[in-house]
Amino acid sequence: MRSKMFYAMFAMLVSAAHARTGNFSEISVDLKLDEITYVVGERIRGVVDIKSVTTDVVSAGYADSPDRFFIEVYRAASHEQLQRLGQKKFTAPFLIKANEGQKLETYLGDHYHLLSEGRYLARPVLVHGGYRYEGQYRAFDVIGGMDVAKAVQMFSTRKNLRRTFTLVRWSRNGYEHLFLRAEDSYDDGANSSVRRTTDIGPFMKSTQPTISIMPGGEVVVIHRNGADSFVRSEFWSLPDELDFRSRTSILDPETAGQQRVRQIYEEAGGVQPVDKPWWKFW
Repeated sequence: MRSKMFYAMFAMLVSAAHARTGNFSEISVDLKLDEITYVVGERIRGVVDIKSVTTDVVSAGYADSPDRFFIEVYRAASHEQLQRLGQKKFTAPFLIKANEGQKLETYLGDHYHLLSEGRYLARPVLVHGGYRYEGQYRAFDVIGGMDVAKAVQMFSTRKNLRRTFTLVRWSRNGYEHLFLRAEDSYDDGANSSVRRTTDIGPFMKSTQPTISIMPGGEVVVIHRNGADSFVRSEFWSLPDELDFRSRTSILDPETAGQQRVRQIYEEAGGVQPVDKPWWKFW
């Protein structure tokens, strides 16, 4: 009797184990992130890659979809799993037929609070037919960056709101980059929050960047990105929105004149030698 009960319990455990983890040769799920390091407030974009060699249809996100897809995020040091911010779908709905695959875009910060500095682990999971298909962990770091300049914006229509813009620098892909971070704070004691951080490109530390806030809500950042060039980045900042508007290249004023002289010289074909007899030079 005990032997039968033992084998029955063993069979249940084996069945439960199969329900947790599927055959990875049938369905694979992967997550690739654009970067391995992000400045606090940046959108953490990834691409989910799902492939199936089963005869089943894999579908998630539609009203009648039988499957589920989600991404788990953990703190690397403690392996503590983060709680989701809501039930928003991680990707657009998808349907994958036999021997097909699909790539889908996702943003981790839309689903988890990732504004604390540290290292995190992200793992994609697809639940199909009672099986759980797990991708590899992807590690990424969230860092504060090094402050370069600051400016504060006040709003006439929202007296208690203060928006602080901070230019920070950090290395990315072998180059020093400049980032603009916007953080909202409130006079009534409500918690401050990072609204957005934007990578505005390569940055040369030889020249201090500038940030200007116009009365109409325009926020303009000018920084040097090359030996003889600057970049002008413009944002539109209102109490309930913050949008990137334009990016313009500017020649260094100190070298622009020299470049124009060279351009005129080249357009004219250079300076032609004067044909004079040799004795007239004396």
